[in-house]
Amino acid sequence: MILRLQKIDDSNRRDHYYLGEDDECYYLYEYTAGAGWQGGATNQLIHNLQKKKGDGGYHYKAPAIAQCAKDFSQAINAKWLASATLVPVPPSKNKADALFDDRMVQVCRGIRSPSLSDVREIVEQIDSTDTFKGGHRQSPADLEANYRIVANELAQARPTIGVVDDVLTTGSHFKAVKAKILAERPDAKVVGFFVARRAIPNPFGDVSLDELLS
Repeated sequence: MILRLQKIDDSNRRDHYYLGEDDECYYLYEYTAGAGWQGGATNQLIHNLQKKKGDGGYHYKAPAIAQCAKDFSQAINAKWLASATLVPVPPSKNKADALFDDRMVQVCRGIRSPSLSDVREIVEQIDSTDTFKGGHRQSPADLEANYRIVANELAQARPTIGVVDDVLTTGSHFKAVKAKILAERPDAKVVGFFVARRAIPNPFGDVSLDELLS
């Protein structure tokens, strides 16, 4: 089976509050919101990818990272990769925190074109925060205020930048990273790549109009 990236467009952008028509974002799979790890293969993959040290089944994290890197390697055009820089979205914990999780750095470094991809940690978290998964939602402006640019890494970045994250929910992290980069490099083209996008189930399912009106 050929694995292809899917693009965020008018049919699904409404699921991602902060994204606008000028945001170019792609994803591999759909994560079913509210279904937990039992919600299918993608939910299980994300569940394993986001495991923390000390969690049960932590040994599943490394294979999940490897799978994400392999899938991106297959889906992202090799010619595009050879001319772009990949930037992992920073995690909620800063590098001095014992709970710092570099899963997206590892995913990016595992993505290969004919040669190794250019991966740069251009944006870093200043202070540790609670995870979005824990219910602590922040706006792009809030996130951007807690990000800093690593100047020497940005200076060496290529004109096209791919921001890479695990799950696209509201789009706030992507927007914050994109804004931080464009503030220093307004000439850059910034696109987003996600292992999965959060798909919000239709509460009415396949209910017909007649059933709704009955």
